[in-house]
Amino acid sequence: MNFITSGRDGRNEDLDGGAKIKIWAALFWIAVWEIVALFIGQEILLVSPVAVFLRFLELIVTIGFWKSIFFSLCRIAGGFFSALLTGILFAWVSSFCRFVRELAKPLMAVIKAAPVASFIILILIWVPSGNLSFAISFLIVLPVIYTNILYGLENADKELLEMAEVFRIPYSRRIRYIYLPQMAPYLRAACSVSLGLCWKAGVAAEVIGIPAGSIGEKLYEAKVYLETSDLFAWTVTIILLSVCFEKIFLFFLDKVIEME
Repeated sequence: MNFITSGRDGRNEDLDGGAKIKIWAALFWIAVWEIVALFIGQEILLVSPVAVFLRFLELIVTIGFWKSIFFSLCRIAGGFFSALLTGILFAWVSSFCRFVRELAKPLMAVIKAAPVASFIILILIWVPSGNLSFAISFLIVLPVIYTNILYGLENADKELLEMAEVFRIPYSRRIRYIYLPQMAPYLRAACSVSLGLCWKAGVAAEVIGIPAGSIGEKLYEAKVYLETSDLFAWTVTIILLSVCFEKIFLFFLDKVIEME
């Protein structure tokens, strides 16, 4: 994937044919889940959605639940924001320095092509397990942000840039009124995709590294002790965290874009 398409309003093109998940569709699949769980009749293999919901309610009132969320959220969000800033800066330099752009190509290609599990195992050799999810989230997000921002910068309106050059418009004003508006759709699309990816990769890293107090540790323990309801409850928690984090971040990003 070289770049992510986005609509004219800066939002992702919906390749699945619908902007939002319909409630009736979600309820249908929950009902299917319940029927299959009843048919199997063994919670160790497939727990019912009712049991998962009840277990989730039990977990959210415990201190350990919120400590695990805080642990993972800080590191995964930290990796995302670090990659966001690094990717934007790196893409900006690459847009006017061919040497840097050519130097970055093999690096980004390796990061995008290499299996996440390979990165997790390699980085676990170099960094403590507590920082593993930060490093993996950073690596997963970086090429997405870099590629899209670079594409946006390279496709900025050349006529507007020439006009700015002729009238000697200060560089700071060019950034605000020429580059930012045209780069915004690519930035939003990249963030929308990478936010989900960083949570998936970050939690996967925690499951392998098993840092104490993380969500990944809870998932690993649920697997070891065959606590299927815990496994599903923590999976639901990860999904909710990922969706909420994405919605909140994109909400503020849209507000910043609208101000420009």
